[in-house]
Amino acid sequence: MSLKLPLIRIRILAQAGVLAAGLWASHAALSYEAIPAQAPQSKTQRALAKLQDMTDHVTSQASDLAVEAMSMLGIKYRYGGNTPDRGLDCSGLVQYVFKAALGTDLPRTSAEISRVGEKVDSHDLKPGDLVFYNTLRRGFSHVGIYLGDSKFIHSPSTGGEVRIESMNIEYWKKRFNGARRIIDPDAPEPQE
Repeated sequence: MSLKLPLIRIRILAQAGVLAAGLWASHAALSYEAIPAQAPQSKTQRALAKLQDMTDHVTSQASDLAVEAMSMLGIKYRYGGNTPDRGLDCSGLVQYVFKAALGTDLPRTSAEISRVGEKVDSHDLKPGDLVFYNTLRRGFSHVGIYLGDSKFIHSPSTGGEVRIESMNIEYWKKRFNGARRIIDPDAPEPQE
């Protein structure tokens, strides 16, 4: 039995390596471009460059979300609001930004949105992830868009306007409910 566990780990690591190599090779085949003459690169440098290319698409989406969200700064909060012209509540902001930036339709309420995509640990947050808070004495009653560096953008409450805040403020730290990464909004997953 003790021999079986290391063999299983080796097999899993080998499969992960084959998968990573396959992703790298398929990406390389799809994205071949003439490269100007440069000093030769090591295999590690070439692999890292290919990995960077693969992540550029994800980074571009996060950037599009951040730019669109930041264009909403100063828009007045309005309960039930889902357009910048009429005002935005927290879920209206998230819904509007995802539709405008990525063409992605999300559910209307923060509780419904909290069941879309995949769960993300707070230490694994990336720009574009959704962060959820308990602000009305019920879970997932508030949502914002993570921007990086422990900052998120949201539409707070009556009398407020869309703004950026630190997740490290005690108010938000106490009320944090979790985070989700929107991967395929048409395939809601149960809350974990």
